Amino acid sequence: MAPTNKISSRLPNLELSIQISLSGLSFCILQRDTHTITFLKEIDFQKKLNPLELLDHLKHVFNTEKVTDTSYNAITVIHDNELSTLVPKPLFKEECLVDYLKFNSKILATDFVTYDDIVINESVNVYVPYININNFIYDQFGAFTFKHVSTILIEEILHIEKNASSPKVYVNVSKNNFEMVVVENTKLMLYNTFEYATPEDFIYYILFATEQLNLNPETFNLVFIGDVHTDDALYTMAYKYIRHVSFGNRNESYHYTEAPKSNHSNFTLIKSF
Repeated sequence: MAPTNKISSRLPNLELSIQISLSGLSFCILQRDTHTITFLKEIDFQKKLNPLELLDHLKHVFNTEKVTDTSYNAITVIHDNELSTLVPKPLFKEECLVDYLKFNSKILATDFVTYDDIVINESVNVYVPYININNFIYDQFGAFTFKHVSTILIEEILHIEKNASSPKVYVNVSKNNFEMVVVENTKLMLYNTFEYATPEDFIYYILFATEQLNLNPETFNLVFIGDVHTDDALYTMAYKYIRHVSFGNRNESYHYTEAPKSNHSNFTLIKSF
């Protein structure tokens, strides 16, 4: 979808980004002319919701946070779910969208399936957006852009690692799930998303996935981004089994009215601008 057509006469340089998942919502407002993030908010739900409950929470936030009081020059909605798959560009056929997804995702006959082009590695990301959320955002603002969270993640990590040769395992941590992106010699080796309940679940998935790629935990680099820090049980567990553990960096130069938790938090939300 195209950028929003509602342009404020007072603040023509404001851009809004919203990350949507069944476990929480994140909002970010950028004032482009001053290169300043003026609003950054995360809302974690107590439990994983269904799409109807998710929409109710979004409506409540819009009513209480006054996000809709301002017009925006551009709006991006990031759909954060496990309903996605990557297809090499030469093999992609638009009429086969459902077929690509049905082998590794549980989708309904009524689901709307779409895709993002990932130009940097000549692939197509096929996914199911929260269409009720898209419809609501359109009613509020008019036309906007939407992407899957993995599109932003893969594009940005491949850009960061464009000159690297050694294997890097990026893990983007959220409350109940994480995305893993493995790159080596500037190429994407793996993307997947996993749900976890305990640190033991967390490290099991990382070690199992890297083992399938013949990566040695004594030599590969594990890079954390997202909602994780050195005092976190997830970090402690990873450091117990993997020799080289570090934190990534968004590598951006925005000014902040209120700073993010860390240089590696809110990675996909802020990188969506």
